[in-house]
Amino acid sequence: MRIRTLILVTLISQALFSQQSAFETFLSDSSMRSGSVSFHLIDAGSGLTLYDHNSGKSLIPASVMKLVTTSAALELMGPDHTFTTAIGYNGILNSRTGVLKGNIIIKGGGDPALGSEAFISYYQNFEQDWVEQIKKAGIRKIKGKVVTDDSYFDYQPVPGKWLWEDTGNYYGAGAFGLSLYDNSYEIHFRTSSDGLTHEITGIFPEECRTGITDMLTVSGTEDHGYVYAAPYSTTGWMAGTIPSGENDFVLRASITDPPLLMAEIITNRLKASGIKISGNPSTERIDPGSTEDFVEIDELVSPPLKEIAEVLNHESVNLYAEHLVREMGKKFKSSGSADSGLAVIDEFLAAAGINSEGIFMEDGSGLSPLNSVSAEGLTGLLHFMKTKSKYSEVFFNFLPEAGREGTLKNYFRDPELENRLAAKSGSMTRVRAYAGYLKTVSGKELIFCIIVNNFTGPSRNIVTHIENILKEIIISN
Repeated sequence: MRIRTLILVTLISQALFSQQSAFETFLSDSSMRSGSVSFHLIDAGSGLTLYDHNSGKSLIPASVMKLVTTSAALELMGPDHTFTTAIGYNGILNSRTGVLKGNIIIKGGGDPALGSEAFISYYQNFEQDWVEQIKKAGIRKIKGKVVTDDSYFDYQPVPGKWLWEDTGNYYGAGAFGLSLYDNSYEIHFRTSSDGLTHEITGIFPEECRTGITDMLTVSGTEDHGYVYAAPYSTTGWMAGTIPSGENDFVLRASITDPPLLMAEIITNRLKASGIKISGNPSTERIDPGSTEDFVEIDELVSPPLKEIAEVLNHESVNLYAEHLVREMGKKFKSSGSADSGLAVIDEFLAAAGINSEGIFMEDGSGLSPLNSVSAEGLTGLLHFMKTKSKYSEVFFNFLPEAGREGTLKNYFRDPELENRLAAKSGSMTRVRAYAGYLKTVSGKELIFCIIVNNFTGPSRNIVTHIENILKEIIISN
């Protein structure tokens, strides 16, 4: 039976790649002499393998790993799952004088998108709305402080297997029980055309202006600037190069302590509105017990998971993926840690019958270079989500359409691919990966995954080869 199956796969592969030029040309390219490829193509309905090249080989997937995280989150928590952030107080409130002998408290509920510009309709002016709610509660003076409670998750916001180079930058922002503004801030620069000087013209939010040493230089036209800072730190440095001749160049860095920043921002807003506060902003982590006996004033509900996960995959937002991992741990193992969440995902894959032999997850976003998956494992997952998930249509919307949306907006723009390819991309140094759904000219629906590691030369060259491979599949079937 095994011999017959192999013969059938071979015959189908020959039919799919009658000339076999695109894939063979790719493998013979000099950029792949030291490279590795895992490629799998299956029928979307039956799951039958149509083409296989090292599909069981486990390679670094980069952001394609987000498909695993969002599949598990969607199946286990449902598309309408939301997160809640609450504001209130403790202590004694004198309703006659408006004096609160206690603290203003903001309790995080794991919302990954609080204050994000991607969801402005949900969060517009929420900070000022909270100030107004505090006033409506009759509070005019606070003999205490603003304290944020981010104990909803553990206090390990960054996976231990992430690179130090990443954690200070926006895409390496940690996941906190209380996150905000995508846990990133902007540093604005003006650079000279001769490349000799640069100056910081602004930091937004202003409260993020901390002890960051500037070791940047100006050179060329590309951004190679990095921020080096650890979670909870108040110091760090910027190094590398930023482009010359820029009137407003923006470097986006990660907020190292979002809960404390939230306390500082609300403190400043309250003072600006005329409410006096005697204490300095703090957090439950810094000041244990300061958020006990909470009396709720108001709460803010996040967008549903289906909207968060769509932005997560379209724009490849690492922060959102890490939040979903911890939320699954919190919900199903009563522990908002990355380890608990990853254990939940392992159990999901096993229950779904996915071949997870080559799936090694160190995070939920794919940022760690120690993650590893096989093309076979990912096509199996995509087949499950298409044929067995009751949320299959919702999941399909998570994937950007080639040439039009998200991380695929500027790729796969050939007319032959229009309306025929939806996929998640993954990229990091010497890694390019794609996984998703294809529709051929003849109407066949296929599922594919291709992961490429350790190539040499320009990454654009690898993407062009992948475009040619997928185009050949679409046109010849």
